[in-house]
Amino acid sequence: MTARPAPPAPVGNPARTGTDRLPDGRLLGWAEWGPADGRPVVLCPGAATSRWLGFGADVVDGLGVRLVSVDRPGLGASSPAPGRTLTGFAADLAALCRARGLGRPAVVGNSQGAPFALACAVAGVAGSLALVSAADEVATADGLDAGLRDLVALTARDPAAAEEFFAAFTAAAMREMVLATSPACDRAVYETEAFAAAYRRALDEGFAQGAAGYARDTVLAMSRWPLDLAAITVPTDIWYGTEDTTHSPDHGARLTARIPGARRHLVPDAGGALLWTHAARILTTTAERTETATGSPARRS
Repeated sequence: MTARPAPPAPVGNPARTGTDRLPDGRLLGWAEWGPADGRPVVLCPGAATSRWLGFGADVVDGLGVRLVSVDRPGLGASSPAPGRTLTGFAADLAALCRARGLGRPAVVGNSQGAPFALACAVAGVAGSLALVSAADEVATADGLDAGLRDLVALTARDPAAAEEFFAAFTAAAMREMVLATSPACDRAVYETEAFAAAYRRALDEGFAQGAAGYARDTVLAMSRWPLDLAAITVPTDIWYGTEDTTHSPDHGARLTARIPGARRHLVPDAGGALLWTHAARILTTTAERTETATGSPARRS
């Protein structure tokens, strides 16, 4: 018998929100949970979700974590940047870290946010890295289903056409797709009243400027990643639920092997909602790994 999923940690409204102006004049939107003087942890959110969908709202204060969720360009409160790249996002985040005094934060990449978090690690922006239910590099992966394989092929053959295809998505269509492709243990989380309301708000904000931001994200995620993962030197933890059927054909085994010293955590009887069902464990592990890397003690509850 499959165990019932752990109850989701409260999403919670952010304690602070705002935008910062980048060197080229664009705005980058952010939301923060936890103490303003806490240990910075930056979240690269999943597909099409805005800064408003955080995690671990019930534990960040006790752990002394300053969680900062960032809107990628064209989503939420962030200015669009047509033709942007993974490395370009790393440069944006480096500028935000300077502006907001984040230093070299721990960076968490969830789902489609994973390649953006990896770009930050390769560029030296991240002090440690956690990939949670990470979108794998499907352009080089085996074992994809036929539909995904066709989209990967279209992206490789004609990126502009692929971007046009993804630009037809809406917030409602994204939510319906996620629910339809998620295992029962994830739907039990996603369909709770509190999470459903927070997710709907995050998607509505993610699509507030249209679908171009999501479309560009998806083309970047489905293309070959121009990242040397073997050059990553920061502590890296990779998290998957054993029931996750959507993010990686091998639950991150190949991805883990590509990053020196990376540790893979397979959580039994859990799916892709790990960021919310296991927030305390993920944040505690991230804080400990960052402490080891920097020699700076993590705040305890």
